[in-house]
Formats: sequence, C-alpha cells, structure tokens
Amino acid sequence: MNGIILSALATLIILAIHEFFHGYAAYLLGDDTAKNSGRLTLNPLNHLDPIGALCMVFFHFGWAKPVPVNPRNFKNPKRDFALVALAGPASNLIMAFISAFLYLILRKSLSGIIFDNNFTYNLAQNALLLVFYFHIINLGLAIFNLIPIPPLDGSRVLNVLLPPRLYFKLMENERRIYFIFLGWLLVGNYVSSLLLKITLIANNKVLSFIATYISIPNIITDLMMWVSDLMIKFWQLLPFL
Repeated sequence: MNGIILSALATLIILAIHEFFHGYAAYLLGDDTAKNSGRLTLNPLNHLDPIGALCMVFFHFGWAKPVPVNPRNFKNPKRDFALVALAGPASNLIMAFISAFLYLILRKSLSGIIFDNNFTYNLAQNALLLVFYFHIINLGLAIFNLIPIPPLDGSRVLNVLLPPRLYFKLMENERRIYFIFLGWLLVGNYVSSLLLKITLIANNKVLSFIATYISIPNIITDLMMWVSDLMIKFWQLLPFL
C-alpha cells in the first residue's frame, strides 16, 4: 500500500510538470491558449487523465490530459508544434537524470545511519522509495510519450517528417488508432506470456524475442532499465558516489 501511495504522489507531480512544460513551451513560442485555459499551472488536478494516471501508478507509464495548443499562433507551425510536443518528454528525461543523482546521494547518506526507532527508519526508506519512483516514472512517461502513435507526443513530430497528406490522414484516424493502441497496451503482456509458454517459441531465440516484444510494456520496461542504468553509471563516475 505504501508503494501505491508514493507512486501515486510521484505520478501527480510528474504529470503536472510534464503538461506545464508543454504549455510553457507553447507560451514561449507565441501561443497563449494553455495559459488562457488555466493549464499553465503545476496544479496536478488541472492535468489529470484518470486512465492515464492509473496506468502511470500501476505500469509506470501513461499520459495526462493534453494541453490545448493552437499552431496558428506559432511563427513556424510545423517546427514549433513539434518542439512543444517534445518539451514534455524532455522535461521528464531531465527530471529522471536529476532524480538518479538524488537517489544515489540519499542512498549513500542513509547507508551510514543507525536509526533509533522504526518511525525514522520507515520515513527515510519512504523518502528513498519516493525518489526512486520519481526517477522510474519520469523515464516511463518520457519513453511512452515518444512513441510516434497518435495522440502521444511522438506523433506530433511526424508533422515535420511526413508529407502533409499522409500526416493529416493519420490525424483523421487519431481516435481509432488510439483505441487500437490502448487495446494492444492492455492485452500485449497477456499475449506475450501465452506465446512464451509454447515450447517451440520459447526455445527459439528469434521467435522468443518477437514474442517478448509483442508487449509494449516489455519494450518500455527494457528501455527504461537501459536508460536508467546509463544515468546511474554516469553519476557514479563522481568519486563521492
């Protein structure tokens, strides 16, 4: 239960910062739609998407209610809209990088302390766990949102990369793609587990690899662990860590 509460707390803070950076980037680029809609704020309740938040708590990746943006207010709509989309995941990667450092510092500091009672010990452990969740959930949100599938942030970058006709066709089917993707997200793990129970697949390196990464959570989790390991190894280059 403690883990769920701390994870939910970290999620609320992270989602608010993520959406704030979307809105603030848009504001800097000339669009005040988010500000006028009351979304240029760090209040988590203004950014909450119930399904996305639950996914964040239980799977450590998800989404928030999108910040309204009007590309017509940008000087360079294609470029600026892509920059606004990338601002959210970029903020998560920065926070994940900083929280990796804080986690290592806190863990090292606590390792040399003898606690007099359970209350202070539990308080210290919960603080360490909160920083760990903050690190992991930030990574999950960044990686998940960079997937180039509507309506995730990564799909907005396609406007710069794809021909206009193809991009607009993609956006016309955004809602349909979203529900297909959500279904894949929910059942992918189950399908992957079933396939890996088949001996022929489990014993074949290529087939087992494909079966494992049919699941989006498996892909994101492995990417999270890889990026997290890189960040921690970077900070451990410091002699006092």
